[in-house]
Amino acid sequence: MARVRYGARTEAEIAATRAQSAALPDIWSTGVVAVWETDPDVVAAVLPPPLEPTGRPLVRVTVSRVDLPGHPLGAGSVSVAAAHGDREGWYPLVMPMTHERALTGGREVFGEPKKLGEVLVEREGLTVRASLARHGIAFVEVRGAVSGELPLPGPTERTDFYFKFLPAVDGSGFESDPVLVHCLRREKVRRLERVTGDVVLRESMFDPVADLPVRRLVEITLGEKTTDQRGRVAERVDPAALLPFLHQRYDDPRQALDAPREGGAV
Repeated sequence: MARVRYGARTEAEIAATRAQSAALPDIWSTGVVAVWETDPDVVAAVLPPPLEPTGRPLVRVTVSRVDLPGHPLGAGSVSVAAAHGDREGWYPLVMPMTHERALTGGREVFGEPKKLGEVLVEREGLTVRASLARHGIAFVEVRGAVSGELPLPGPTERTDFYFKFLPAVDGSGFESDPVLVHCLRREKVRRLERVTGDVVLRESMFDPVADLPVRRLVEITLGEKTTDQRGRVAERVDPAALLPFLHQRYDDPRQALDAPREGGAV
């Protein structure tokens, strides 16, 4: 009988897959990063317990083109500064990806809030434009011009916070206690440039990042970097405390009833 591809894999095949995943070469990406200060009460409002605000209400947008062999990937995120105990990091609200493979792996393993979307990074001469879009709306756009080289930082580490959970079969709550994941990202940079420009936030009922207004732009950079990551479960969290934030993970149709912010774009 011919091999049935949906059939069980052998122990040797499973071990080979794990070994191959553990020995991936450096994968470089070209991306735009924009950081700004927003309203402190807005950051506090989007953080599920036990995450808390840091001393500065920062928002961080990344828009990257990842040089995967044969399968270039667009990857982005919109995150707010957060703390868990004495550890500070970033809590992503949405992470658009252009490939389903990148989406499912991150969501199922780490609990990343990934969604299929459009990710654009363009450079023409000194002009730079980057955007994240879903449902036909470019809800974040970063635009500007390269204004100089920046010194290369040494290897750095940062923590991202995710909530990993499984909704209950009956549609009420969770199937088991959710967990808070610490994802440690180690990053190396081989090129970094300063960008002078601005950030535009557009109203979207599905990706309401316009609720995080740009009060003071901190920086915009364009860089080439490679990153690896490893995660661990930090603690189990109170299901009742996380449940009011469940809609962050999905395109909740009830969000269509929410009134848009006055003025639309910020």
